[in-house]
Amino acid sequence: MPSSKILEQKKQIVAELAEQIKNSPAGVLVNYQGITVTDDTKMRRALREAGVRYTVMKNSLTGRALEQVGYGDLKEHLVGMTAIAIAGNDPVAPAKIIKEYADKIKSFRILAGYLEGKTIDADTVISLANTPSREVLIAKFLGSIQSPLYSLAYVLQAIVDKNGDTEAAASNA
Repeated sequence: MPSSKILEQKKQIVAELAEQIKNSPAGVLVNYQGITVTDDTKMRRALREAGVRYTVMKNSLTGRALEQVGYGDLKEHLVGMTAIAIAGNDPVAPAKIIKEYADKIKSFRILAGYLEGKTIDADTVISLANTPSREVLIAKFLGSIQSPLYSLAYVLQAIVDKNGDTEAAASNA
């Protein structure tokens, strides 16, 4: 049986992980089997730059932390070599980065995740990863607003040009 000191350390680790999960808008569980050290280093760097915390921990400890914050149904995915990517400010960042590596490495799999207080399956995580970035969505929205205005401006300009041509022809006659 583990000593009380070890149990306290484990409780502290679980509490810290639970706090990180609770304060994040989204997270992704992955099976990281088969990733090379080089790819793992690149992925961790990309996650860190995006403000995502990537944690490899014993499944039992991760499961307890998930249970504490109400994501207990994710425990069923904690089999084998699993890790959790916890979003910072951007809820889509972990899904996008993890999906990039899951596409490259066949044995590296997205298992499930959570988003804004709800658990989501792997397909939903992948759909989230395929969502265009916030900046792209804003640009598309602005483009859709500008398009009718440009069309109106062209029509009005064509009317002005036509009237100008008619007046010029009348004054020459």
